[in-house]
Amino acid sequence: QVPLVESGGGSVQAGGSLRLSCSASVYTYGCTMAWFRQAPGKEREGVARFRMDNEGTAYADSVKGRFTIFRDNSRNTVELQMNSLKPGDTAMYYCARDTCGSAVSGLAEYEYMYWGQGTQVTVSS
Repeated sequence: QVPLVESGGGSVQAGGSLRLSCSASVYTYGCTMAWFRQAPGKEREGVARFRMDNEGTAYADSVKGRFTIFRDNSRNTVELQMNSLKPGDTAMYYCARDTCGSAVSGLAEYEYMYWGQGTQVTVSS
């Protein structure tokens, strides 16, 4: 088991910003970290992913240009900077990690083995 702990959620008005953090007990070179979200009544969707080996990133079309995923080496976390937030971004946000070594490059839920408990993001209009 790989404990993943999210933090940084909260409530913000449309147009505002939030930064989410994901802390993992173990990061290894060959892992892929990702952020997913799930709004009430909707399926969980991939938001962004970060490859630990080459620092490659990928984003859902709905967040491109507004969200940035990156690694904070000083805090040993993977961060999700969310700018220009919209009410449609309201969801529970989850950090996820793959099994490592499988070169995961997508944002499909089945590609990720370990999940955090989630942190709520609420954007009001």
